[in-house]
Amino acid sequence: MKRSDLIRTIQVQFKRMRTSDAAAVLDSLSDSMIESIARGDRIEIRGFGTFQPRPRATKVGYNPVTKQPMHLAANTTILFKPSRELTKKMNG
Repeated sequence: MKRSDLIRTIQVQFKRMRTSDAAAVLDSLSDSMIESIARGDRIEIRGFGTFQPRPRATKVGYNPVTKQPMHLAANTTILFKPSRELTKKMNG
């Protein structure tokens, strides 16, 4: 599903909404989620799942071509855990 599909879905749900308004709603939602994750907050969307920042420690990786060790810096990734309802729909 692409951004344009999400905008169209919002427009179908709210029949009098213009495309630009639906795009603004989607942009506002995604900006809020990005800011929240960047602050280190956990996001829970009932019936869908949770997004949580997860720190990763520094580690030694290996270049697959030269087999030379490389030091990989610590960073933060995002963990997504689907809800039970989403898991049931995917599997059943």
